[in-house]
Amino acid sequence: MTKTLIKNGKLVNEGKIQEVDILLNGELIVKIAPGISDAKAKVIDAAGKYILPGIIDDQVHFREPGLTHKGTIATESRAAVGGGITTFMEQPNTVPQATTIEKLEQKFAVASKTAYANYSFPFGGTNDNLEELKRLDKNSCSGIKLFLGSSTGNMLVDDEKVIEQIFRSTDMVISAHCEDETTIRRNLAEYMDRYGDDIPMEYHPLIRSEEACYLSSSRAIALAKKTGARLHVFHLSTAKEMDLFRNDIPLSEKKITAEVCLHHLWFSDADYKEKGAFIKWNPAVKTAQDRDALWEALLDDRIDVVATDHAPHTRAEKENVYTKAPSGGPLVQHALPAMLEKHIEGRISLQTMVQKMCHNPAILFQIEKRGYVREGFYADLAIIDLNSPWQVTRENIAYKCGWSPFEGQMFKASVTHTFVNGHLAYENGVFSEERNAKRLTFNRS
Repeated sequence: MTKTLIKNGKLVNEGKIQEVDILLNGELIVKIAPGISDAKAKVIDAAGKYILPGIIDDQVHFREPGLTHKGTIATESRAAVGGGITTFMEQPNTVPQATTIEKLEQKFAVASKTAYANYSFPFGGTNDNLEELKRLDKNSCSGIKLFLGSSTGNMLVDDEKVIEQIFRSTDMVISAHCEDETTIRRNLAEYMDRYGDDIPMEYHPLIRSEEACYLSSSRAIALAKKTGARLHVFHLSTAKEMDLFRNDIPLSEKKITAEVCLHHLWFSDADYKEKGAFIKWNPAVKTAQDRDALWEALLDDRIDVVATDHAPHTRAEKENVYTKAPSGGPLVQHALPAMLEKHIEGRISLQTMVQKMCHNPAILFQIEKRGYVREGFYADLAIIDLNSPWQVTRENIAYKCGWSPFEGQMFKASVTHTFVNGHLAYENGVFSEERNAKRLTFNRS
């Protein structure tokens, strides 16, 4: 087996920062201690750098199958390892949708041959596949995904009786996109009456409004409390929703958990003037006050996870008028550098960042032997340099779509190395073309 010895780095793990060496043997971490020596190991000197567990991104859209002109499992997972992300959970709104066990396993088969990062896929719930969902092995995938508001792929689940049956039929994590469709359609009709298809982009957060988000998320949470379901609310975007979540018990005991995405922590509605549809997401980027409330909830543990909702579209698609410009944008390569920028600004500690991006997704989804730097765990690691400035340019963007909402942004920190199961998948701007990714396994009884 190949041995790698990472020397002199500062390990950020389990609430501590300590200078240690880390010995990898094959796929696993075998020793963590100061002053390790091993004559047979390849040595990487991480002096002056920090070592993190590999980032676990619980929500991405890599577009395969069916929308591969936007991205593929290969292209987007490759970009992800360039951003220190070693594990992803890719969503079911592809073409065809992953709403049967057969279609779900077909995605696993593609990933087993092409993914650069570890992978799993949630099963997509619909208005009419409850019986298929009941046949699902709870250790086979990351969980269940419900679109309680429409988005790319139109997997809207709007039959309230079916939603309740789904909530009662599984103890897997049910991840939900929460926006009230009736409210959105009413708002959209109002703005189309005024502007036609060419609605100014700054009205997107008024169409995909605070009310639409709160109505849907509050109903989903009420139903989860009624049924005892294990609910995880994706990509929160409003201050009002923060009162729906609690921080008085450990994450492992929570039945209702919350995620925020990088774009809602970075951008605000003031950015639509410059960025236009390139920051058009569902749910919408909202006000600076909403953004501040999301940060507050993230830091006081009402929000449990930071993710990307990476969702690429081509530049040409994004340059359409409002009603034809799809929502979503690519983020996996730049999410960790952006969070590190917020750390450098003093907004978040490295320990908290690791908790939200590494430890908590592993706890929440009960992922086996990942999310921490521990002896006996898989060697998923990211090495970062907090004093390595660089600028996002078209030339260094790794996404298939070739653009980023961060284009032109200067970041002070960079990812220098990414290990996936002990394999050096990325080093100082160079991607390994070899793959060593694995299907996630889970600790679910």
